[in-house]
Amino acid sequence: MLFSGKGKHRRPSKAVRAITLAGVTGAAVAAPLMAAGNASAATASEWDKVAQCESGGNWSINTGNGFYGGLQFTNSTWAAYGGTAYAARADLATKAQQIAIAEKVLAGQGKGAWPVCGTGLSSTPYNGSAPAATKSTTTKSTTTRSTDQAASRSTTRTAPSASKTVTTPAGKKVEKGDGEYKVVKGDTLSAIAEKHHVAGGWQKLFKLNKDIVQDADLIYPGQQLHLK
Repeated sequence: MLFSGKGKHRRPSKAVRAITLAGVTGAAVAAPLMAAGNASAATASEWDKVAQCESGGNWSINTGNGFYGGLQFTNSTWAAYGGTAYAARADLATKAQQIAIAEKVLAGQGKGAWPVCGTGLSSTPYNGSAPAATKSTTTKSTTTRSTDQAASRSTTRTAPSASKTVTTPAGKKVEKGDGEYKVVKGDTLSAIAEKHHVAGGWQKLFKLNKDIVQDADLIYPGQQLHLK
C-alpha cells in the first residue's frame, strides 16, 4: 500500500511487503512487495494514531501525490485488497471501510506496510465495522499485464509454470516464481534488498522479478524472488 517520506507506503522507501500486493505512505507490493500466519488486527484508537501520523487524521485526504485517505493507500493496494468494492479510491470511502481494508493489509503484510506510522499496531481486534460491500459489476482479467510490466528474464532461467501460484489475501492467484528467496509475511522489496545486499536496491530487485511482481508495493508470502 503505502510508503512515504514518513515510512508510509511510498516507492522511495519501498517498504513493500509481500499483493505483498507490494510494497508500498499508508498501508502494498509486494510487494505494495506474505507467508501464512494468524490474522493481525488493531484497535480503533491505534488506527486513529496511524492516520494522524500518515495524513494528519484526515480520512478523506487527496493531495494528488498518489496516496489516498487517512491511511494513505495507493490505488493498487486499495484495489488488491478489495477496496474498490467500497469506493474507487480510499479517500472516497468511509473511515470504517478504510480500516476494514487496512486490517486485510495488516494481516497480509504486517506492520511493515506502515514502516514508521504502524509501529504501534497490535493484534487486538478492531471493534468497528464497515458496511457490506456491493459486488463490483466490473471484472478485470487477473492475467493481463501491461507491456512495460512483462519484462523477460535470461534464457538460462526457466519461466515459472502457470500452475505454480500463490493466493493473495484478496483471494487472487498470482505467479509464485522460481527464485532463490521465498517471501515471508512482513517482507518488502526494500527490506529484502537491504538484508541480502542486492546491488541497486529495491529497484534492481523489482526489475529482476517483473515477470511475477507487477507492482513494487505488492509482493506476497510464498512468492520466490530472484536476488541476482
